[in-house]
Amino acid sequence: MPFIVGFILFIGFIILVSSLFTVQQQTAAIISRFGKYVRTAGPGLNLKIPLIDHVAGRISLRVQQLDVRVETKTADDVFVFVIVSVQYFVRPEKVYEAFYKLQDPGRQITSYVFDSVRARVPQIKLDDVFEKKDEIADTVKNELEQVMSEFGYSIVKSLVTDIDPDAKVKLAMNEINAATRMRLAAVEKGEAERILKVKSAEAEAQSKALQGKGIADQRRAIVEGLRESVANFQESIEGVTAADVMQLVLMTQYFDTLKEMGQGSESTTILIPHSPGTLSDLSAQIRDAMIVAGKVPAAAKVNHTMQS
Repeated sequence: MPFIVGFILFIGFIILVSSLFTVQQQTAAIISRFGKYVRTAGPGLNLKIPLIDHVAGRISLRVQQLDVRVETKTADDVFVFVIVSVQYFVRPEKVYEAFYKLQDPGRQITSYVFDSVRARVPQIKLDDVFEKKDEIADTVKNELEQVMSEFGYSIVKSLVTDIDPDAKVKLAMNEINAATRMRLAAVEKGEAERILKVKSAEAEAQSKALQGKGIADQRRAIVEGLRESVANFQESIEGVTAADVMQLVLMTQYFDTLKEMGQGSESTTILIPHSPGTLSDLSAQIRDAMIVAGKVPAAAKVNHTMQS
């Protein structure tokens, strides 16, 4: 009798234990009865009818990510590999559809990603694919959202994480980029040289203008000095004419010039045989020129008076 009671208690304990089961957080359990769906059990401790109800499966409600590598070509016939990362999750209210309608959701999503990418990328040139990757990702997300919502899945985000052309294509693109940058550098260098030459020409023009002004001022000062020297010399020594004073000044400047030429240690000077007496001829020429210069304004004034 005690044996029978113990056996019954043992059987009852086994039945009680088999009627209890736990479900992890962010997970849903599918309960079936003789193969038919009964209900969805949520996280925590749950009860089921022993020997009748059965946990058909468990499905995760967490956000999952699927990376799909798609080979396609662009509008300019360049083959590239596009890596698309799809983030998705099962809607809690549609666990039944997600569990029973799709046998392999990963393959289903992969097929739609292939179809979407190969329909969009061939319309875009290679250079524009990198700029329009967000548009490609949005297109994939929208198409997946429409299809996968019927099976209980929601698409969180679709990302184009990488665009990988062939190695030769990448090398050619880098060479084109390098050539473009070198051309721009040459243009900028030429512009800089042009600006330097223009500024140098402007500076040279200003320098020559100032130099000419300086020479004019120097000659004006020399003339004023000579005038004062002649006047002072005539006041100091009676009977001396302006021609004598000019000849003396020219002689003094002549010897000063010879002295300066001889003092230069690095200069090479060739002196042609001559006589200081030739300065009298030079002074006579200067004197005649000054006389002629004085007569020309006088003649012009008389001519103007006669015409009036």
